[in-house]
Amino acid sequence: MSKQFFQAHADSPDSVLSTIQEERWKAGKEIFLSWLCVTFTLFAVGMATWEQYPVFIAQLEQQQWAQLAGHSGFLLIVCFLIYGSLVYQSTRLGYLKRLRCQADIPPQALNHSYRRSADKALSILVPSYKEERRVIFQTLLSAALQEHPKRRVTLLLDDPPKPNTAGDAAHLAEARELPAHIMAMLQRPAFMFNSSIKTFRARRQRARLNGKAETRLLVTLWQEAADWFEAQASAYDITDHTDRLFVEKIFVDRAAQHQARSAQLKQLLEAEAPLSEEQIVDDYQRLACLFSCDITSFERKRYENLSHEPNKAMNLNSYIGLNGKHYREVRTADGLHLEETTAEHATLSVPVADYFITLDADSLLLPEYALKLIHIMEQPGNERIAVAQTPYSAIPGAPSELERIAGATTDMQYIIHQGFTQYNATYWVGANALLRREALDDIVTLEQERGHTVKRFIQDRTVIEDTESSVDLAAKGWSLYNHPQRLAYSATPPDFGSLCIQRQRWANGGLIILPKLLGYLARKPFGKLNEGLLRIHYLVSIAAVNIGLIVMLTFPFSESIQSIWLPLAAAPYFFLYGRDLVLCGYRNRDLFKVYALNLLMIPVNLAGVFKSIQQGLTKKKIPFGRTPKIQGRTATAPLYIVCAYGLFLQWTLGAAFDINEGYITHALFAALNASFLLYAIRSFVGYRESWQDLTVGLTRPVPLSSEPAARMPEVSAQGDSAIPTEERKYG
Repeated sequence: MSKQFFQAHADSPDSVLSTIQEERWKAGKEIFLSWLCVTFTLFAVGMATWEQYPVFIAQLEQQQWAQLAGHSGFLLIVCFLIYGSLVYQSTRLGYLKRLRCQADIPPQALNHSYRRSADKALSILVPSYKEERRVIFQTLLSAALQEHPKRRVTLLLDDPPKPNTAGDAAHLAEARELPAHIMAMLQRPAFMFNSSIKTFRARRQRARLNGKAETRLLVTLWQEAADWFEAQASAYDITDHTDRLFVEKIFVDRAAQHQARSAQLKQLLEAEAPLSEEQIVDDYQRLACLFSCDITSFERKRYENLSHEPNKAMNLNSYIGLNGKHYREVRTADGLHLEETTAEHATLSVPVADYFITLDADSLLLPEYALKLIHIMEQPGNERIAVAQTPYSAIPGAPSELERIAGATTDMQYIIHQGFTQYNATYWVGANALLRREALDDIVTLEQERGHTVKRFIQDRTVIEDTESSVDLAAKGWSLYNHPQRLAYSATPPDFGSLCIQRQRWANGGLIILPKLLGYLARKPFGKLNEGLLRIHYLVSIAAVNIGLIVMLTFPFSESIQSIWLPLAAAPYFFLYGRDLVLCGYRNRDLFKVYALNLLMIPVNLAGVFKSIQQGLTKKKIPFGRTPKIQGRTATAPLYIVCAYGLFLQWTLGAAFDINEGYITHALFAALNASFLLYAIRSFVGYRESWQDLTVGLTRPVPLSSEPAARMPEVSAQGDSAIPTEERKYG
């Protein structure tokens, strides 16, 4: 094994970044700063209230109804913004407490859990729709190499089984071939280590074990495993930051671990302290399970009696509903059906699973993800944990400013979600999660679709199906858990067009789920106070904050509302947010870039909110807008381009109008935000690109995320452009 190979990767900033930052998070100073900021925020709010109360009373007594309405509306918006500030500070505090109290699981405990997991079947489900082969390959391999002795990986292909174009047919053929390709890739090492354990068992039956000889053999076998991972890392063609993370986390780190185990056993031999019989058995079993994994695929749309609803939830539901049974294909007049049968007549057998991992096809799991989370689920007292997860982090090293700053917002959401668990307010994050089968069975519903009975474990009423299912589980007495360790990574949209599709989907559905959440909280209003405040804010914040900002920037507030305490009340939030960005590996000035991006996303977020309102009024589901992940630039819907420039123009003219009318404070506020928005347009969209998207949208309409999104050509240095391709909705 080459020492230079490991040294080169160990010196990479990305390889050590997460460890360094997590240690800094644990410093006692961070908890002190959190409490200090919470205290100051409350003090500033109290002072602002003391200052504004006489003004409010005077307007009421003098019956100045117009001024009173404006004053009240402004203060209501400010109250919600401060509410959001306190939510962030509280979740940060909760995260810090959990991080300091949560010791890493000892290796001995994990080894014991690994032995106990031999009778716990794990099914890893990867829903996919028209993904690139490289994206699926990385996800499937990270799933197949999970440290769990009894695992099965299934690629849930949702592409139309009869493609309309040659390109779609080629993509589907590549996706169908991938499970077999990865199985073949793992076959040689799996055969070698399975043969090793068989011969070991034979020796064990024939005679008493020779501890030294067996330990010496294990030194060689662990080295063989390390060599396989090193060979894969050396042969993999790294083209971007996703490839770099994949190679480092899936191949390089694993090679280093197995080499370290080989070196450790060698030292034991030199010290005349070979492994015990139990330890020898454990090592052989772990090696035998290392590459042994069933990898298969399933296409629900081939069967007429399964759901064809165009969303990820029903793709997962269709397969989960087959769990533990045998089926045969039957051709009828209306097409192919799956019918339950006995094992000897089955053409499809789905082994029973005790746990499921749902994993998006653009996400990566670290090898210990399943082992650590199942260990937690199996601990006494955790029998009612339905979902265990580690909210995903952004893939580090993004090449573009937009992808890096959008990734920063993802990494900040990681902190918030970890803090939710401190207050029993965890939401399921659908990109990756470990699910207990009994919990899914507890919330299943039966419904009719096209004349067939379908099972819904995960609700698909909204496009944020994981969020609604979190409420369903909580209502049934189940809890959800975020493990405070970064064990999963997911891709960030690389351009503004694809980011719009993703973020509009995220903004859609919260208002629809809110009544269900309120019904759950109403059963114990005081016992769930902290949980309720956090959960409600999570569902309504996108609507309230974006509408509130539009109102505040559009209408000049009265001079009577001016108070130094109101901006001071917001200062702790920005201070902590900026500090957390640095702790997550970003720069101080990125705080302003995140703010600029949030201003640019106002029209996108409001489009998602309005879609929720539309669905609430019409009772018609909003199609699942899949985030494009193929080559080329995704065109932005012209409406978003027009709105972005429109907001800049409105705020700029509004600032000039405010100066003329004497509203100096509001003028400065509007001008500052207009400047941030212009920076965002230039840096995250581009003047030329926005004009290109606008002109293309006028000649060939580029719809919002529920419809096909146009792909813009990639222009080379010589000016040659690729042929644009189309991206479609999920389903």
